[in-house]
Amino acid sequence: MSYAYLFKYIIIGDTGVGKSCLLLQFTDKRFQPVHDLTIGVEFGARMITIDNKPIKLQIWDTAGQESFRSITRSYYRGAAGALLVYDITRRETFNHLASWLEDARQHANANMTIMLIGNKCDLAHRRAVSTEEGERFAKENGLIFMEASAKTAQNVEEAFIRTAATIYKKIQEGVFDVSNESSGIKVGYGGIPGSSGGASGSSAPGGGCCS
Repeated sequence: MSYAYLFKYIIIGDTGVGKSCLLLQFTDKRFQPVHDLTIGVEFGARMITIDNKPIKLQIWDTAGQESFRSITRSYYRGAAGALLVYDITRRETFNHLASWLEDARQHANANMTIMLIGNKCDLAHRRAVSTEEGERFAKENGLIFMEASAKTAQNVEEAFIRTAATIYKKIQEGVFDVSNESSGIKVGYGGIPGSSGGASGSSAPGGGCCS
């Protein structure tokens, strides 16, 4: 299917926070509770609609283990959006956000849109990080913030689409030089305005869950 724009995303965060589960829920609308760790990087894609324009999201799901950080860093270049994920039930995954953010700021395009996601909000009874803390960290660092659940699909769609809407707005405001593909944005051909009414689309399965 043709698209008006292609946006490249990267999903980052500690191992086990549910990065691959978020990708799988978004691309395949399914949850896989038991999973191998992501080795290196996995990939998924889906079409959505923003402002009546078909937009293809190309999403790179990265391994959270320290040993893969050098591979992950090479994927920051050329990403227009990043989903920075922590697990609301594991305080250490929240404490490591500053380190992930530092990596992103160092290796990514300065205009990259970053969405902070507190995943596993279905496990609120085991919560170790309050919503207010997440909001505060996002505000202090200029990030968009949302809590989500890859298991129940709560806010998963919204997280990916809201990030895309922010990138699209930046294009309209002339923040990006879209002719330069290192921005993580590719201008498509034959994007048909109003071709689909909702955020629907097919996907390439990403594979692993909860990397």
